[in-house]
Amino acid sequence: MRRELDGGDTEGEFTLLRINASKLAAVTAVGAMLMAVSACGGSDNTAASPSAGAGSSAPAAAKAKVGLAYDIGGRGDGSFNDAAAAGLDKAKSDLGVDAKELEATQGETDAQKEERLRLLASGGYNPVIAVGFAYSAPLGKVAKEFPDVKFAIVDDAVEGPNISNLLFAEEQGSFLVGVAAALKSKKGNVGFVGGVDVPLIHKFEAGFEAGAKAAKPDIKIQKKYLTQPPDFSGFGDPAKGKTAAEGMYDGGADVVYQAAGGSGGGVFEAAKAAKAMAIGVDSDQAALPAYAEVKDVIITSMLKKVDVAVFDFLTNFTGGTVKAGQTIYDLKAGGVDYSTTGGKIDDIKSQIDEYKQKIIGGEITVPTGA
Repeated sequence: MRRELDGGDTEGEFTLLRINASKLAAVTAVGAMLMAVSACGGSDNTAASPSAGAGSSAPAAAKAKVGLAYDIGGRGDGSFNDAAAAGLDKAKSDLGVDAKELEATQGETDAQKEERLRLLASGGYNPVIAVGFAYSAPLGKVAKEFPDVKFAIVDDAVEGPNISNLLFAEEQGSFLVGVAAALKSKKGNVGFVGGVDVPLIHKFEAGFEAGAKAAKPDIKIQKKYLTQPPDFSGFGDPAKGKTAAEGMYDGGADVVYQAAGGSGGGVFEAAKAAKAMAIGVDSDQAALPAYAEVKDVIITSMLKKVDVAVFDFLTNFTGGTVKAGQTIYDLKAGGVDYSTTGGKIDDIKSQIDEYKQKIIGGEITVPTGA
């Protein structure tokens, strides 16, 4: 059964603590304050499974104090971070956990990310969840400093005896929206906008291209990455997203898929101005209040269910069954999918679902761009 994110989950009951370079000098003092008011709530861990807790309402055995570190854009980005926030909100409601949320800033260093994670771990928050592959090196270092704290990271496979890796088959979900793009395109010309040119986003691109060509072998696919690492602003710059998409629509595309985080809003604006179509990512973006003004151009979204992964991890933590290592959320596990909000792809849903079943059954192996 498809699970779609509820846009109403994107607002929390607490205030985000934003840390940037100018505030790092206060980290030690804030850490001391957090230690004074927080108690460590750890427990033994063994397994995080894609189905364990997805939809469970079992009460927490002990009230956990969860620390969550967002990527750029944070809660309210209408995409990747909001999906993580939805999972945390469900854990607060269903499991009774407390939480502290911290947010990344544009252009920050790994040292700043380390201090953010260290602030949470030293402040009595256990487990600590890092949202995004940019936390890979910082989390690997900080996890060694706090062996009794359980850490989770979304989208990275950094190893450690106290690190759980929440990974996704983004290429599979992207294949399905690639099929949708090709079948809906009247011009035989579609586009892909990636936030940052990194291996993770290559999975979105590879899957989208494979799906589009499976449905329409001669289709033209335009591609554009907004920034190159170490510049990660491509995940939080709507102006860049709009400019890239405008170029594609001017170049003949009538559908553009964006895997660009907060920059995706600019792609939707360009689609509306061009009277064209766009495809969202991570969350069911046509259903989110943040995109109410442009929802009519969003024909579908590739659902990357970070909410499910975060909630599963916290369910397993509170139940004492969380384990280190990788859990992969793919189509078969219900970790990725596509949305149907607005009814704009109802006429081709059966065709998309045929491809979906072929992927689940192993008849189609989707490339990852590796």
